[in-house]
Amino acid sequence: MLSETFINFLAETGFANISVQQTIMIIIAGGLIALAIVKKFEPLLLLPIGFGMLLTNLPLTDIFLEANSNEMGGLLYYLYQGVKLGIYPPLIFMGVGAMTDFGPLIANPKTFLLGAAAQIGIFATFIGALLLGFAPEIAGAIGIIGGADGPTVIFLASRLAPEYLGPLAVAAYSYMALVPIIQPPIMKALTTKKERQIVMKQLRFVSKTEKVLFPIIVTTLCGLLLPKAVPLLGMLMFGNLMRESGVVGRLVDTASNQLNNIIIIFLGLTVGATASAEVFLQWQTIQIIILGLVAFSIGTAGGVLLGRLMCKLTNGQVNPLIGSAGVSAVPMAARVSQKVGQDENPQNFLLMHAMGPNVAGVIGSAVAAGIMLSILG
Repeated sequence: MLSETFINFLAETGFANISVQQTIMIIIAGGLIALAIVKKFEPLLLLPIGFGMLLTNLPLTDIFLEANSNEMGGLLYYLYQGVKLGIYPPLIFMGVGAMTDFGPLIANPKTFLLGAAAQIGIFATFIGALLLGFAPEIAGAIGIIGGADGPTVIFLASRLAPEYLGPLAVAAYSYMALVPIIQPPIMKALTTKKERQIVMKQLRFVSKTEKVLFPIIVTTLCGLLLPKAVPLLGMLMFGNLMRESGVVGRLVDTASNQLNNIIIIFLGLTVGATASAEVFLQWQTIQIIILGLVAFSIGTAGGVLLGRLMCKLTNGQVNPLIGSAGVSAVPMAARVSQKVGQDENPQNFLLMHAMGPNVAGVIGSAVAAGIMLSILG
């Protein structure tokens, strides 16, 4: 009797029910966690995503079980509703706006063009995914990875391709984490040493009035032109307006710290939990990850090439390295521009110049998402 009870107990453990596919996913989850802890690649996101992936692939836990009339759902299923309903990404955008100084973009509006050029990866990959046979909705969600903006990818995927949300999010955040590795070879291959050594002039002073009016004007114009982009763009600009107004310091602190941190935890865990073995280990998923890398690389190249053109048109006043910051991985992409430039010339300080296209890239990716939703949604 005791032996039978023990056998029944063993039969109900995860050890007796785990599949090869789940084992592979647990190993992948361990890899993401290792990248976050050991390599410190985007740890605030890769750590919860990796752990969420681990939780959902442990057999019999039902932690992501969908609720129905007969039983309650799992813990992560309820937290996932913030992703499914499009709540978490706009709140993260609000936090980004509250933390970011838009002054460099206002001081040098030409960098809007660099942010726009970096979005070419989105549309080029969208076309490529269509040619590979992906449905238009899935192709749109894949292409947006080229903006290197995780919340935008999640926002768009939750509406256009929810069944591929896990792979899309993991690809987006992985490439965001690998910006310091992926971008420098592309930047160096597309520029000359002389161009990389260019020292740019100090940006002009931007008044408080300009900084306050900017988010209001951008929200109004983009909202009228592209209403689908308002959830992301509107919250980004609201966060920045709170920052620049100087009258709601407590709200700015909450949006950029406590609230943002809570949303990142919920978002990371639940996005990771969507990466189940059944969805992740498919040929289409591998294609998505490869296409995501292509999108990100083309976006980086697009920004650098336009930066090089601007360099020639201004007789060497623009360092083309800042074009790589046109992808919206804020502020990591701007830091990469700074590092590559300073490696070539210790007198080079490109960070604030690169923040212009970096902020433009955030706006550009939100606009691109709005375009995709308008066309495909």
